[in-house]
Amino acid sequence: MAVDTAPTEPAPTPTPAPDVRPAVTVGRVATRTDRPMPDAAASGRLEVGALSAYYGTFRAIREVSLDIPPHAVTAIIGPSGCGKSTFLRTLNRMHELVPGARVEGKIRLDEVDIYDAAIDPVRLRRVVGMVFQRANPFPTMSIYDNVVAGLRLTGRHPRAELDGVVERSLQRAALWNEVKDKLQDSGVSLSGGQQQRLCIARALAVGPEVLLMDEPASALDPIATLRIEELIAELKASYTIVIVTHNMQQAARVSDQTAFFTMGDDRAGYLVEFGDTPRIFTNPRERLTEDYVSGRFG
Repeated sequence: MAVDTAPTEPAPTPTPAPDVRPAVTVGRVATRTDRPMPDAAASGRLEVGALSAYYGTFRAIREVSLDIPPHAVTAIIGPSGCGKSTFLRTLNRMHELVPGARVEGKIRLDEVDIYDAAIDPVRLRRVVGMVFQRANPFPTMSIYDNVVAGLRLTGRHPRAELDGVVERSLQRAALWNEVKDKLQDSGVSLSGGQQQRLCIARALAVGPEVLLMDEPASALDPIATLRIEELIAELKASYTIVIVTHNMQQAARVSDQTAFFTMGDDRAGYLVEFGDTPRIFTNPRERLTEDYVSGRFG
């Protein structure tokens, strides 16, 4: 007599365990790695090693290595076309927004490689903020909304929290007393120097560790330029600041360290000398540096 036999069921396919590794942060740059780097260790120290930056096949900067200390102002100087702005934009990965652009080498922020595949570039740019040569407040937004624009991209925030951020950021940008009674006015209703300080307040609102400034006062009159320089001196107590400038006097006034770039025979920018600003301007080690800071070329 035939015996009915229950069909054998195939063994279930194991479900992969979810990735439950904790997010590791440097400031607010989250990664999915196991490297121990708690927020408490974040300081805004940048270490650049053998960095080259390319636009397609053209190499804009060649094998730059330097350490940018936290809570200080580092000035990048050099003739036009030597890669100063390109170097600045590699520090928060804005360089890679240009089609065909890429980098080689390493940039580490508080011991974490910012070009690691696990790093979110958008989060990185909150930690390493940028202030551009020309003030660029959002023209359709009020002063208030300009300051909190970056925060609103990260989610919903109570109005009381936003109010506090606006006041603190404008105070740090030395603009609060000038605009506190007209926060709903358009950001572009301000003077040029005020607009630039508004853009600085906008960068500060998201809580960065590093501020990159690309010729932040070049479009301003002498009085507004002086105010921006005074502000930079105040902000370095809380932030690491890297500034590109063509103005030798400005670099000497505002910076603690200076890096001098120039172009090589291959047209790529390279680092000639880096050191404390007083030494670079009064006793440089390289003849090329002396020629540049004394005005013999550039």
